[in-house]
Amino acid sequence: MNLLGDEEDRLPFPTIPTEINGVKIEEYIIPDEDKAEVLKQLYLSDPVPSLDEKKYDLHAGKMFVVRDFRVTREHNRNWLVSPYYYEAGGTVIDWLPPEFADDL
Repeated sequence: MNLLGDEEDRLPFPTIPTEINGVKIEEYIIPDEDKAEVLKQLYLSDPVPSLDEKKYDLHAGKMFVVRDFRVTREHNRNWLVSPYYYEAGGTVIDWLPPEFADDL
């Protein structure tokens, strides 16, 4: 039983095995030309940010450009994560507008 919900279909991209906090996962290798479509598919709300938009990773406490996102395969699901995911664990729900960093 998957406590996170139903299993999601895999994305049509190759993966590389990696590890975070001792857990083996996979990271998709997404070509630049496919990033906008993957972002649109996996982003949790509207509007979907542009690839050139800046976001603030709440967990890492760092800014990033959306195009630098990563996608992992964990628990039979696809996860849209920050480029700092392996450092701090931030997923798309932890992406905040850049001005949020000024308020901390």
